Amino acid sequence: MSNKTILILGANSDMAKSIAKRFSTEGFDLTLAVRKPKNESEIAFDAVDFDSHESFVKNLKALPDVVVTAFGVLVEGDEGFENPQLALDSTLVNYSGVVSILGHLSKAMAKRGSGTIIGISSVAGERGRGSNYVYGSAKAGVTAYLDGLRNYFSDKGVHVMTVKPGYVDTKMKAHMPTPGIVTASPEQVSNAVWHGYKSKKNTVYVVWIWRWIMLIIRNIPEFIFKKMKL
Repeated sequence: MSNKTILILGANSDMAKSIAKRFSTEGFDLTLAVRKPKNESEIAFDAVDFDSHESFVKNLKALPDVVVTAFGVLVEGDEGFENPQLALDSTLVNYSGVVSILGHLSKAMAKRGSGTIIGISSVAGERGRGSNYVYGSAKAGVTAYLDGLRNYFSDKGVHVMTVKPGYVDTKMKAHMPTPGIVTASPEQVSNAVWHGYKSKKNTVYVVWIWRWIMLIIRNIPEFIFKKMKL
């Protein structure tokens, strides 16, 4: 009996590398997709080359059992404000790229009648905040998209899981010191993804406290929230 397979899109991020290692340890065969492959273990995937996504899926050696979308770029509030083109380009990666590639992959999975889609979203999408409103708006879209996809596929044999890591100690956040109690390691992310996959969770908060932090933030009255520098 052959091993199960996992396709990781954006496989060169710290989180993705840890997820790949964990699933490999559990016996999965890996397909690692990156924008610029550097060795024979990687294949080319460009999140914003939308016209290539259909052929990318058709050219896979095998339709994977599990797909993880782990690609993305972080644009903070001031960057997006000062450079609207940068803001637009980031949403094409963070939102449109996810919708495009999962549109083709999920269609193939539904035709087969099985599979798991794991989307890395963010707690940043739960309420727009001035510090990262462009990034947060894209992640809000990703979360809603995954919610809807999960509902659409409820009777088609395909499971969709949303992962909300919160702060993660990676290169993306290296310039921004974060509080230890709310910051996960890449290994914590991969463990949460694995256990969520095994138990068919719908939504996974990697660090449990984020669920309650965001519940509070979502319920702060707007007249107070506007005055807060979040």
